[in-house]
Amino acid sequence: MNMSSVTFMLISYLWIGVLGSKYSRDMNEPKPTDSKNTPEFRIAKINQVWEKALRMQLPPVKQSELHSDLKIQEKEELQWKKLKAEGLDKDGEKEAKLRRNFNIILATYGLDGKKDTRPIETNYLKDHESKDSGTFDDPRLEKLWNKAKTSGKFSEEELKNLQREFQHHQEKIQEYNIVMDAVSRTEEIHKNVISPVEADVKTHALHEKHADLKEKMRNLNQGFERLRKISHQGFNEDSEFKEPRVIELWDMAKRANFTEDELDTLKEELSHFQTKVEKHQHYQEQLELSHQKLKHVEALGDKEHIQRNKDKYDMLSEKTREIGYKMKKHLQDLTSKITRTGLRHNEL
Repeated sequence: MNMSSVTFMLISYLWIGVLGSKYSRDMNEPKPTDSKNTPEFRIAKINQVWEKALRMQLPPVKQSELHSDLKIQEKEELQWKKLKAEGLDKDGEKEAKLRRNFNIILATYGLDGKKDTRPIETNYLKDHESKDSGTFDDPRLEKLWNKAKTSGKFSEEELKNLQREFQHHQEKIQEYNIVMDAVSRTEEIHKNVISPVEADVKTHALHEKHADLKEKMRNLNQGFERLRKISHQGFNEDSEFKEPRVIELWDMAKRANFTEDELDTLKEELSHFQTKVEKHQHYQEQLELSHQKLKHVEALGDKEHIQRNKDKYDMLSEKTREIGYKMKKHLQDLTSKITRTGLRHNEL
């Protein structure tokens, strides 16, 4: 074999080796997934909702609120799957409630695929308002708010607290409308039911939703009456709490016929909860400011400056989500505790 033949054979082997490595299993196996591509949530449908929200570019505070709601929803759905595996929830009551809560989340954040008819901004009295005064979709709330803010009965801090109460009430109206829409759809489905077994299940679900609607309407009426009273008389100096959600829970507890000792214990727990809510609000404000600053430095184009602000924004975003989840879970636990104990007392 001459030299040129040996050289040719060596080159051939090398080329085959390259091709072999190129098409080998190691070369074609997918690389380990980057941590950034790891799904945010374990349940596929919840993760899809989150990814849709990211694509929609919800405002940072709204995005943080949604993350907390989805995290609670996921935790409850995973718990329900364990119950189902153990043969519990045979009547599907827990499953129906989870589905309703999920639909409420979708509708609340405009992720249900429906056109949102709620006005993002209203021109009503816009020329006569300050930038941060805010307006309300409900005409009764709008009228009451304008009376309150021009009455001269409130300090700047009190007016800020009152506005939060009005906003909270508007959110309650929105939730009521979502549940009412769900009831209407259930009634429509109910009409088309043929099987007697299905009819019993649908009737039970319908009664539950009507009861939920009735309770929400009662809370709305009581909440509006409280706003009307405060707007005309001003804040009571002896008022126990200033955060709307805490005030609502405290009013629920007082109506539920708790014992004095139980009320004292609950009052202390609500004080801790109010501190948690205030901390969450602080981080929400810082997150919004950080977002505005990040947009500003991005416009300037300084990469180092952008990265520093992005790191701070990401840190605040994560912290706000964490505190938001803990706050909402605490709210859920308190509401359940007050409702459950109140029902027990009322049955005695």
